[in-house]
Amino acid sequence: MESIDLFSSLWAYLQSYDFIALLLKLIFILIIGPGLVPIMVWLERRGSAMIQGRMGPNRVGPLGLLQALADVLKFFAKEPFVPGTANKFYYNLAPIIAAVAPLAAFAAIPFGGTVLFDGYETNLQLSNLNIGILAALAFAGLEVYPIMLAGWASNNKYAVLGALRGASQMISYEIAMGLALIAMFLIYGTVDMNQMVAWQGESLFGILPRWGLFVNPLAAMIFLIGIFAETNRMPFDLPEGDAELVAGYHVEYGSTKFAMFFFAEYVAMSMAAALFVTLFLGGYGLLPGMEALAQYLAQVFQLEALGLHNLKTFLGVGSFLMKLCFMLFFYIWVRWTVPRFRFDQLMNLGWRILLPIGLVNLVFTAIAIYFIGSSL
Repeated sequence: MESIDLFSSLWAYLQSYDFIALLLKLIFILIIGPGLVPIMVWLERRGSAMIQGRMGPNRVGPLGLLQALADVLKFFAKEPFVPGTANKFYYNLAPIIAAVAPLAAFAAIPFGGTVLFDGYETNLQLSNLNIGILAALAFAGLEVYPIMLAGWASNNKYAVLGALRGASQMISYEIAMGLALIAMFLIYGTVDMNQMVAWQGESLFGILPRWGLFVNPLAAMIFLIGIFAETNRMPFDLPEGDAELVAGYHVEYGSTKFAMFFFAEYVAMSMAAALFVTLFLGGYGLLPGMEALAQYLAQVFQLEALGLHNLKTFLGVGSFLMKLCFMLFFYIWVRWTVPRFRFDQLMNLGWRILLPIGLVNLVFTAIAIYFIGSSL
């Protein structure tokens, strides 16, 4: 009887509004995360070609749009190879962690406000945690483990050197990023990302939106540099360093396992960009002019208060996606504009420049909050 009651309860939940809403949010996250990867690969190639005066992929499909699909088929068609001296368990585990960790961090990032439907209220966030930013950072911090596992388990000296570079780089820049985040926590007075977005919804001096970027530009600069270092993107791609380390920590990987590392890099970029948007660009807050657009559409379609609320929510999702796309474009722009640092320059930037600036910024922010409060 107990098993029948359990099955009945499970079946009732699967038919409930809460489960359907959760399923739709999960589908949306899977579209944003993995779905952006082929688009980003195409934009990366076409964007770099445009910057360097080349054509880029233009053979497979119109404007080379099917090139990413051709690459996926190529990866799956290749013979999987595992070095004979590798530790096979950790060798296979590393790309799985690399792909899953940044995707899991998306669960804590809000991509919209609330939707009201048939008496139900749904937050557009897969997991509505009051410590959402800490959960996202915890998953993002796991990215150092696949780098170390891949380098060590491959039993290759170039892979080990790439893994050591990656670990030292990520640890070095996480300290400065942490100081920038603490400064923003003092300003927002919370670690709940929905409340952070709500705080940024007001105007600053009646002119600018009260985004974290304008309130604390030093913290925004440190965090922006930090997410480039954390995702191993140019000019911080020293763990891969093709000219020095062949391919770095994943030199012994090929076929689908290399594709998983490739996939993980772009998902991590999207996740880091989403964090920056939430912390410093107002998150899903409406872009300037969208409030007036919402009021105009409400008049045209004669929407009541409930319809206007839901319209603003979906416009907020659009605002979040536009900000996210801008940040991803900025990733590509920087990669094909700024040359790679030497490793000593990378360490000096993290320890001798960003760390002192982060400390000074934190102290200044704490003093400012003590005397004037966080209500600008």
